[in-house]
Amino acid sequence: MRSYTREPPLMRDPSGPPGPFRRSFWRSPIRGPWLTSVLGLLLLVSLPVMFATGLLSYAAYNPDLSPLNDTTPGKGLLGFYLFSWPTHPIWLYRLTQGVHVTLGLTLVPILLFKLWSVLPKLFEWPPLRSYAHALERMSLFLVVGGAGFEFATGILNIQTWYPFPTSFYTLHFYGAWVFIAGLVVHVAVKFPVMIRALRSRGFIEEMRTNLAGTRPEPPDAGYLAPVAPAAPTISRRGVLAFAGAGSALVALLSVGQSLGGVFRKTALLAPHNQSVTGGTAGTVGDFQINNTARNAGIVPSETGAAWRLTVGTDDQAGHAPTLLSRAHLLRMEQHTASLPIACVEGWSTDNQIWTGVRLRDLAALSGAANPLSVLVRSLQHGGGFNRAVLSGEQIMDPDSLLALRVNGADLSLDHGYPARVIVPNNPGVHNTKWVASLTFRS
Repeated sequence: MRSYTREPPLMRDPSGPPGPFRRSFWRSPIRGPWLTSVLGLLLLVSLPVMFATGLLSYAAYNPDLSPLNDTTPGKGLLGFYLFSWPTHPIWLYRLTQGVHVTLGLTLVPILLFKLWSVLPKLFEWPPLRSYAHALERMSLFLVVGGAGFEFATGILNIQTWYPFPTSFYTLHFYGAWVFIAGLVVHVAVKFPVMIRALRSRGFIEEMRTNLAGTRPEPPDAGYLAPVAPAAPTISRRGVLAFAGAGSALVALLSVGQSLGGVFRKTALLAPHNQSVTGGTAGTVGDFQINNTARNAGIVPSETGAAWRLTVGTDDQAGHAPTLLSRAHLLRMEQHTASLPIACVEGWSTDNQIWTGVRLRDLAALSGAANPLSVLVRSLQHGGGFNRAVLSGEQIMDPDSLLALRVNGADLSLDHGYPARVIVPNNPGVHNTKWVASLTFRS
């Protein structure tokens, strides 16, 4: 019977520091190229989806409109503009960002198991043996470091906690490109190894192998295979089942924030799950918010009877700005639209019934019949963005409103009273609340 404690003569450790730098230190009998390759294949299928939906999120901010919509410094070719973000279908951003965030959370257990499986490679000795080995090590550093950074900053953003020295947006943007560059190189280097490892044993057969039948991979299968394996305490199918169950549980406890409806009550890991803090909590039709009036520094006197909306153009030789009270806006032709709010953190509301003045009517009032864009300024003093730029297509959409009422009632202060912007398929941060002025550009 084969011993799991004797090291084959040809596989003895080379000279080097003791501890984790020696191959005999790593004794798990299930660690090896096959398990690493299975976990890697799951990530290889999923991570491009995350990257693609991240690029779509970037496009949704319409970064070509103004530096206000994209403050990432010196992004150069990395900040290429994909296309003008459409207003329809109204659920598109809710879907793409929901997939981006939910998939990211779901992959956390898989990523942790994958990192556990490759730990011996991080301590490989000697650290550099050739140019090819140096390239592999560099790609591994970029992949592991980039993945840890992207997942950590993404999760902190979901929880709306920003202990960063600079903008989360900037950090996450550059981190994504570093990670994807490392991933491309790493896949190019390790893909043949992964294919060989996957072919070395059948997946179905391995899923039928219990703890008693679990055997280590031969030491010559690759560096990850142990040379002095200990007795197994879990099977490979147990590891994969544990990782899969963890991912499924995370998905079930977070996806409800994007699905809405009755599923929202299951989103226990999301900061905007069942809680309703829109200033009229407990009333029919209320919904979640990201930023309260108090956090935004809104002074009650600014939103009272003295409030006026300034509507104008950037052409000083054109029409003089118009000042409109809320009563004046209510006397204008009112329109209704059923729209959700979807935020970059992955959460979204159900469709709400918004009533207000069309943005294109306000553009015509300002003298900009065919505006290219509009600069929206808020009364907001802190706690987030107080300006945004909307495209001409967004302005002219018949469902784009300066909303005054929602679900049959006046806006509450936390929902943006006295007036807020609501635009179909627009990231929530650009549906500006507590609007102070609209400056149309033609």
